[in-house]
Amino acid sequence: MRNNALIRSVAALSGFAMLAALAACGDNTSATSSSSASTSAAASISGEFAGAGASSQQSAVEAWIAGFADKQPDAKISYDPSGSGAGVSTFLTGSTVWAGSDAAMTSDQVSQSKSVCATGTAFDVPVYISPIAIVYNLKSAGLNGTSKHLKLDGETIAKIFDGKITKWNDSAIAKMNPNVTLPDLAITVVHRSDKSGTTKNFVSYIKDTASSAWSYEVGENWPNNVGQGAKGTSGVITTVNQAEGTIGYADASQAGSLGTAAVKVGDEYVPYSADAAAKVVDASPKDDTATQANRVVIKIDHNTTESGAYPVVLVSYDIACPAYKDTKNAEFVKQWLTYVVSKDGQKTAADSAGSAPMSASLRAEVMKSVNAIKTK
Repeated sequence: MRNNALIRSVAALSGFAMLAALAACGDNTSATSSSSASTSAAASISGEFAGAGASSQQSAVEAWIAGFADKQPDAKISYDPSGSGAGVSTFLTGSTVWAGSDAAMTSDQVSQSKSVCATGTAFDVPVYISPIAIVYNLKSAGLNGTSKHLKLDGETIAKIFDGKITKWNDSAIAKMNPNVTLPDLAITVVHRSDKSGTTKNFVSYIKDTASSAWSYEVGENWPNNVGQGAKGTSGVITTVNQAEGTIGYADASQAGSLGTAAVKVGDEYVPYSADAAAKVVDASPKDDTATQANRVVIKIDHNTTESGAYPVVLVSYDIACPAYKDTKNAEFVKQWLTYVVSKDGQKTAADSAGSAPMSASLRAEVMKSVNAIKTK
């Protein structure tokens, strides 16, 4: 799949009752809000509805579009995986009805959304939880593959991505991997060239765990000139695959046959998995700076010591308005988000992209925001 491909799906089957049942499962919401969601879900939708944003969500969105098509055959949905920054910018111009982003909105972006929402300001809710894999290509050394995991801690990862460790057999790496024959090979860093929420999440992990070894601030743009850039998740994976000695970071769903790091958590080294990502999300607090109405933002605890948790995690959000100038868009977004965060929708993403389904308690909180969307 090409990163800039436009994904379209037109449904073939009708099943409004199924969507109503999904909406009724908005965990632990009040009887009034559940009834409202069910009523909204029963309405027929037709027309074209465009979204854009995080490339990390691409596989999941493809599966969600197909699943939603079974329930709303006349809704034509497109999603441009242009990257989180581009997606949010497009949403804020009113060109799309929702955006996918691997980073929560800034306060300025929330304020800007007043111009595209009929009332109030846009909100962001988590829809896709996935580990960020630290991927490398050491095929000739026999270190690629899903069962191969070099052990790395936050400080060593920081020094690699800041160009302070330049060889794979550096003593810092060798010390953590005493039973591995490391090649005398130069390290080539590959990072995102575009504005990316994946970058922001990855840099946030490094900054929180590397202490003084990392001096850069957290942001959606790669902060130094080390290595080479590649556009989108697929661009990073393609570039790492092209040459040995490379290392990069990407949504784990696209890691393929590359080697991936097990990161230090407490006294153990944990490889990525959906279960390990879910553990750290459930153990992390909400971001108390996201105070605007209906926002649900997770502040990942990168320094967790919980056994089996993988702290390099991407929580990807969907951004929407609480009210739209065109009520047809409001009806679509409310039904779309209801499906996406439902047990069925989350299982669909897990099966297609290897993501971690959100917990029942998080789903209940998200559904309160979804049910607040005004459709009349």
